[in-house]
Amino acid sequence: MDKNFINFHILISHSPSCLNRDDMNMQKSAIFGGKRRVRISSQSLKRTIRKSPYYAQHLGEATIRTKHLSLLQGEFIKNLSGRFDPDIINKTLALLISKDKDWKAEVPAEGDAVAPWAIEEMAWFCGQVKKGLEQGLDEKGIAKQMKEHADVMRQALDKGLDIALAGRMATSGLMSELGKVDGALSVSHVITTHAVDADIDWFTAVDDLQELGSGHLDTQEFSSGVFYRYASLNIGQLQENLGNAPREKVLEIAAHVLHLMATVVPSAKQQSFAAHNLADLAMVSFSDIPVSLANAFEEPVKASSGGGFLKPSVTVFHEYWQKIHAGYGLDERTAEFSIGYEPPNNMKAKKTLAELKTWVQTNGKE
Repeated sequence: MDKNFINFHILISHSPSCLNRDDMNMQKSAIFGGKRRVRISSQSLKRTIRKSPYYAQHLGEATIRTKHLSLLQGEFIKNLSGRFDPDIINKTLALLISKDKDWKAEVPAEGDAVAPWAIEEMAWFCGQVKKGLEQGLDEKGIAKQMKEHADVMRQALDKGLDIALAGRMATSGLMSELGKVDGALSVSHVITTHAVDADIDWFTAVDDLQELGSGHLDTQEFSSGVFYRYASLNIGQLQENLGNAPREKVLEIAAHVLHLMATVVPSAKQQSFAAHNLADLAMVSFSDIPVSLANAFEEPVKASSGGGFLKPSVTVFHEYWQKIHAGYGLDERTAEFSIGYEPPNNMKAKKTLAELKTWVQTNGKE
């Protein structure tokens, strides 16, 4: 029987870096198992994923995320002007966001919150407004027509995939009825498998035209560590979000999600640290439920006798997976790609990330 969830588990060792900062310019962190861990927020990782060149090439352009509706209006006119008159675009946007569902309403300068907007989804809405006007319908008639064809509208999210993956809340206008999307991809905050004591870099910027001293002095917190990344994809939810897309389509997307989870790195301070590290281990399971393995690291991993956190992190991770797998009788199909580590006996080993992606795309079957 086909499983509804795909779990992605990634272990990645980052060299000295500061990949995600808070409002005090310090590394984001979290207390887990009573010890401080360095953290990369799920928001940071998801933004890095959707803004990556790989995403653009294989999954399409990222949506426009903004609360500045007047600027959004200009973006829609620029991108859709060859297909729809500005008047149609303005009427459509007003209808979507007006609390009174009235296209005569002024488009406010700002919305209530940052929200994602997809160009092709907007194009579908514009097409419905144009068709409705040609049929002599008013706002209510056009809105009814849109609701009757909501499944077709969802298919347009194939071109705004991060909405289908991450979800969207909408609180006003027609979007509050048609635009709400339950996210299919859950992404955890990334944490180190071990406790971390950060270092402070005291740095100077030399002024070539200044005879003595430096032009700028400052400090920057940084550290290194082995990070655990986890995400869960709800296959059925993604099929629904994409207008009842076939399972094969979702599995193709899932293979690309795996690639992104294993390869993308947030860009913060990379000119200073260049921590462009790839995953050391990627495990994927097809399961009946989402299962995080973060608790493998609730007791912080200790460095091995020769130094280093990666090898003991892999060992602890495999041991915990076996205990959870057996203890709960999980009926999973699981496979793993790693750099030089042997998976447990009841797990498929893949020699390359490409092989693991193919395994995902073929529904976890050989």
